[in-house]
Amino acid sequence: MKVWARPAAELMAELEVDPKSGLSSGEASRRQQRYGPNALPERGGPSVFSVIIEQFQDFMVLVLLIATAVSFFLGEIADALTILAIVLLNATLGFVQEFRAERSLGALRRLHAPQCRVIRDGRDVIIPSAELVPGDILRLEAGDRVMADARLLEARALECDEASLTGESAPVEKDAEWLGRGEEGVADRRNVVFMGTTVTRGTATAVVFATGQETELGQIARMLQEGGGGKTPLQLRLEQLGRGLLMAAALAVGAVFAIGVAQGRPVFHMFMTGVSLAVAAIPEGLPAVVTITLALGVQRMIKRRAIIRHLPAVETLGCVTVICSDKTGTLTENQMTVREVWLGDGSTYHVEGSGYEPVGRIRSESGDGREQQLLLTAAEIAALCNHARVYENEGNGWTAVGDPTEAALLVFARKAGWSEGHSAAYTVEGEIPFDSERRRMSVIVRRPGGRRRLLMKGAPDAVVSLCREVEYPPGGRRVPLGVAERQRVLQASAGMARDALRVLALAYRDLPPGGCPAETLESGLTLVALVGMMDPPRPEARAAVRVARRAGIRPVMITGDHKETALAVARAIDLGVVGVQGVLTGPEMEQMDDRVLDEAVQHVTVFARVNPRHKFRIVQAFRRRGEIVAMTGDGINDAPAVREAHIGVAMGKTGTEVTKEASDMVLADDNFATIVAAVEEGRAIYENIRKSIRYLLSCNAGEVITMFGAALAGLPLPLLPIQILWMNLVTDGLPALALSVDPPEPGTMTRPPRPPREGVFSRGLGWRILGRGLVIGLSTLAVFLWQLSLSPGEVAKAQTAAFNALVFSQLLFVFQARSERLSLFALGLGGNRALALATLLSVAMQLATVYSPFLATHFRTVPLTPRGWQAVFLAAAWPLAVDALIYLFRRVAAYLWVHRRAGRFAPAAGPGRMGALARPRVKEG
Repeated sequence: MKVWARPAAELMAELEVDPKSGLSSGEASRRQQRYGPNALPERGGPSVFSVIIEQFQDFMVLVLLIATAVSFFLGEIADALTILAIVLLNATLGFVQEFRAERSLGALRRLHAPQCRVIRDGRDVIIPSAELVPGDILRLEAGDRVMADARLLEARALECDEASLTGESAPVEKDAEWLGRGEEGVADRRNVVFMGTTVTRGTATAVVFATGQETELGQIARMLQEGGGGKTPLQLRLEQLGRGLLMAAALAVGAVFAIGVAQGRPVFHMFMTGVSLAVAAIPEGLPAVVTITLALGVQRMIKRRAIIRHLPAVETLGCVTVICSDKTGTLTENQMTVREVWLGDGSTYHVEGSGYEPVGRIRSESGDGREQQLLLTAAEIAALCNHARVYENEGNGWTAVGDPTEAALLVFARKAGWSEGHSAAYTVEGEIPFDSERRRMSVIVRRPGGRRRLLMKGAPDAVVSLCREVEYPPGGRRVPLGVAERQRVLQASAGMARDALRVLALAYRDLPPGGCPAETLESGLTLVALVGMMDPPRPEARAAVRVARRAGIRPVMITGDHKETALAVARAIDLGVVGVQGVLTGPEMEQMDDRVLDEAVQHVTVFARVNPRHKFRIVQAFRRRGEIVAMTGDGINDAPAVREAHIGVAMGKTGTEVTKEASDMVLADDNFATIVAAVEEGRAIYENIRKSIRYLLSCNAGEVITMFGAALAGLPLPLLPIQILWMNLVTDGLPALALSVDPPEPGTMTRPPRPPREGVFSRGLGWRILGRGLVIGLSTLAVFLWQLSLSPGEVAKAQTAAFNALVFSQLLFVFQARSERLSLFALGLGGNRALALATLLSVAMQLATVYSPFLATHFRTVPLTPRGWQAVFLAAAWPLAVDALIYLFRRVAAYLWVHRRAGRFAPAAGPGRMGALARPRVKEG
């Protein structure tokens, strides 16, 4: 028989424990050995060996390892060691990043060291929750986190927040005397408390019957251990790029080798030419550049409070088209705050400040202070008819323990002038607890003068029905609460509710000295005030939503709250919802099949009364429509939806460990603005990777064209394999790495999301690479031929000239590679200090290969004459002039096109028209 369907005494006998004395220390130790630690099953962290092996499974890395083997086979030991060094560097960076993300998450876990109070050896002790065993007697009170599944033995006004497990947003009432039939679901087991839930009200004693993975939480966690996402678009495109380059290199090598042999050239000479071509075609530094770009981006995200758990998922952020965000705690502060107070004469007072910090004025329209005494009476009820506690947590601001609604009332009382000193002067003599049928709570207090007073708070209709009069300012004048007055109060309550405020009524009754019968105790009350509260939007949420919408990203709110509350928050943060047409509720979703839901989601901005199962369907619907979805979640039952999304986002503060394990990104501050910031970083990172690809492949294309052209023309090798490797790994690699920290271009978050299937060479990048490669290659061949014509027998000098022409062409081009939209003259040379330093270092090292005797011998270079250097720098610089002309031509063409479309073409050009010429609003590329 199920635990919740059995009498408590029967379970206690089976567990062999006395509820008064609990387990002995010795018995607890024996059970710990039998059942193991009370901890959730965690996804086994990857071993050092497996992470290392994973770094070498990338296709581009495999290509480089093949190149290393070929170089060793041919006796080119220096070349082989150089390639191997870059492969090892790439593997080291990937290895470090994998574990850095896990360490960051580990730090979040260690922020709370979980403990619990149990009865051991007949006395209450506090132990680490990992030491809990079946049979332990748990003591629970408001604010405690339940650390195991336990059957209630005693409960007094107990309520638990089970949202993390069941998705139920409202606290759940518990009853130790209730017995089930054994068929009830988790949400309906009223005599059981569950691991991972929180006590919001009351006290209880319970016996533990399941720990660790045997708990309801543990079973869900175990199910989520399996699975995992596939490769991201970036990984797939880089693999395709690697295969394409390998095929191109193989074809080029085969063609050159066949042509050379057919021309009667020595086989070994042609083989070396082929190796040089192969080395030139493969950008050896690209894997390291991509990994470093991603890693540096991840570090920037950590500074912006977003922890990336899977490195390649950074790129997917740049494709996101829909952000499905929880309302509570992500778009709002998750701190209930009293916003309005209504007094009996119909006057309304606005309460300033938000959150649990007890700072803020209570502002009236008249400002004459006549309401002060009545507000203090309201504060008396709010503070004493209350079980919450509010305190300042060092380093984490103000924190509340207990029911959020009661915490909001307590903060309001402090703002109205109530202090802990006031509370200390009162004695609470009795309580009639809240329940869902009564919808009110009352306490009996003895006031400082000795008089007894009943204080009540609750739903307005439930409280008003028990009131005989209403108190007016000034001076607390009491007016009988007739039918008209009662209707006026309820209309005021309805008006506050329409503004998405949660409304409570506050009332009191001075009790006669001789007492009164229990059945009439809660009657004849005096209504003092209505208080309206809400969970206010985060101050930064509105701006973040605006940025997301401007970037072509659709923010969608998902909440378990009522439609009206959700709409009010949506309007407050400018979510773009128009009327109720943009709202869909969970019950309405239940009536829709997938086809109808797919059609509906394209018009919906707010999903209300949603449970975790609905979340999963929402993600699937957006995915079927081709959207790239980011989904937030914190509860255990959110994990399937988080895993289903392209980017699963877990909450660092309130999220469960299982949801974090299922996620791609963890928000350290649970803030929607952090998601938008991460998307911006994702876009910038991808653009920087494109810059690096453009730069490196343009350089490699120039090298291939140089080598291929020389082979076809029957010329000597213009470049040696070791020189090509030097360019690819050092003089190209350092500036390419510096491109990884290039700041985002203006307008990064004003462009629409990148299509997820966009190829590496999209937006004309392939043609730009080929064009630049052709210019670099032909310029290098021209310098090689010119130098060879001056010194026909000095091939080394011609090779040195070609070597330097290529290097300096590339080093000048790197500044142009910073943008696909602007010319170097529009960009300028500033803005990236790392790039300037990397370029200067590359120049110094390149000159060292010519003028350092040791390096000159290794690279087989010779000094050049001043005339030779002039030719080198002319070949390197002239493409920049071509770029400027092309840029100017495109601007003029864009200017003419825009004005012809507008029907106002005018050839005259003044200052204003030159401004338009410089900045037409058309898409380029």
